[in-house]
Amino acid sequence: MNKQSPLPSSLPLDAKPEVLSVTDVSLALKRCVESGFRSVHIRGEISGYKRHTSGHAYFALKDNDSVIDAVAWRGTPITVQPEDGLEVIIRGRITTYPGRSKYQVVVESLEAAGQGALMKILLERKERLEREGLFIHKRQLPAFPKRIGIITSPTGAVIRDILHRLEDRFPCDVLVWPAQVQGPGSVEQVAFAIRGMNVLDPSIRPDVLIVARGGGSLEDLWTFNEEAVVRAAAESTIPLISAIGHETDTTLIDYASDRRAPTPTAAAEFATPVRAQLLSSLGQISLNVHQLMIRQLRLEWMNLKGYVRGLPQPYYLIETLMQRLDDWVERLMRAISYHLIGQQQRLKLLTIKHPAETLRLHQQNFDHLSARFTRVMVMSFKACEQTFKYLDARLTQSSYTKILEKGFVWTSIGDAVISTAAQFPDVVDQVMLHFADGTVTLKPNEITKKFDKIYL
Repeated sequence: MNKQSPLPSSLPLDAKPEVLSVTDVSLALKRCVESGFRSVHIRGEISGYKRHTSGHAYFALKDNDSVIDAVAWRGTPITVQPEDGLEVIIRGRITTYPGRSKYQVVVESLEAAGQGALMKILLERKERLEREGLFIHKRQLPAFPKRIGIITSPTGAVIRDILHRLEDRFPCDVLVWPAQVQGPGSVEQVAFAIRGMNVLDPSIRPDVLIVARGGGSLEDLWTFNEEAVVRAAAESTIPLISAIGHETDTTLIDYASDRRAPTPTAAAEFATPVRAQLLSSLGQISLNVHQLMIRQLRLEWMNLKGYVRGLPQPYYLIETLMQRLDDWVERLMRAISYHLIGQQQRLKLLTIKHPAETLRLHQQNFDHLSARFTRVMVMSFKACEQTFKYLDARLTQSSYTKILEKGFVWTSIGDAVISTAAQFPDVVDQVMLHFADGTVTLKPNEITKKFDKIYL
């Protein structure tokens, strides 16, 4: 059955095609790819492996002709420590990352492609560490240890076997440092535990160390072939016994330790001076309890898987956001670095001037401003002088004395100025006539008013 296209193959002449946004196209492609590749198994060689600070891992799988990007979210089951050049088989699903317009495989499990690839890496690493001299120095185990340190998983049968054997053979103080012995994070935990035991206060520091783990495949025991764990064992100042796997299992930590035990139980016997047999009944009960726990755990695990099938995977909802967050973190770190470099360069260009130079510059600025102020004041005074002269001339031209000089007279009676005939009273004692060159006072007996002329 052919799938229907989201857009018609042909449109009428007057019809407009649907315009999709970039996000619409990206989501449509994401749904198409994820629905077609829900579960795939891919074999290839790891290239460009990088572990982000968030715990997620980014790398590429390649063969002779092609390359595909891969991402493993934090907590993904990984049986072997990934590194460039390692051939692996991954199970996952194909998805897209819209932020970079690319497709990638989300790893759900990762394991080595075969024993041959791991053995090649193991032999090369052994030869290199042996040339460095990490396997030469061996210390004598203490004959009567007062305190024994144990580094192993706190939930496995190994720790119980060791503690039982120690209690039966030689009662002493036991210091247990829980550590993950398989899977992601196990390398860091084991190396940190070995170094942590060595820096404890002498009052509680153990006299001998036991690093133990149960049996398994080469991939299961790969944690103890990692360089960080081997170097931590070689640097230990406390005598160390390695008890990894069964008697036929050999790891690199066995060469760096002071004594190798074929089993974790044998490690307890090497660390104590007396050999004894475990009670057969106790061993049978421990085995029964272990088997019962395994059966119960398997039953609960099956029930849990049934519940999980009905729920959506949380990583499906947030995986794009997590990857985008990783990109933003990297961009932010680069931006901060560039900003600091720019500030450092600006700081180098800045120089501090001598106080005398600063005073000289301020004196020059003051002299310049003073000269400008003097010029402005002179120009302002000249402008005011010209304005004053102009107004004085206008005032002089407009003065009443100029009019009197032309032959005019102005009349006053007392303090009142007489400007019209109607203002003359009928009776007046005296009239003052004001000329340009003086004042004449008249004392008339009679005033006759006629039109606009006055006859005395």
